[in-house]
Amino acid sequence: MKKPLLSSIIGLSLIVAFFFLLKSCIIQNLSPEDCVIVNVKITKITEGSSFDIVLKDDGTDFYYINRGLEQGLNLDSLKRKVLNKTVTLHLAKVLGGITSEHISQLAIGDEIIFTEFDN
Repeated sequence: MKKPLLSSIIGLSLIVAFFFLLKSCIIQNLSPEDCVIVNVKITKITEGSSFDIVLKDDGTDFYYINRGLEQGLNLDSLKRKVLNKTVTLHLAKVLGGITSEHISQLAIGDEIIFTEFDN
């Protein structure tokens, strides 16, 4: 009788742990404190999958604005503003503080080009 109860408790515990693991990977309701700030020179801007906008730096890193095209951003306008310039990116932290490539805010100097933060 005790083995099925123990198995049920372990199974339920694993399901709950898996749920919290998945939830920690979802990026939502961010604040600047939830991000890592980096300054990078943007050398390429392209359309990614699912209406994302992908920015490549002068090294090997890529960053993306999730569904940026759906949010009203325009590739040509972004290219004019940020291509071959150093920008400030707020990158979301996920899963225990690991930095993602998800751009929460994009700025040049004091001009905010894109932000997910509430004003």
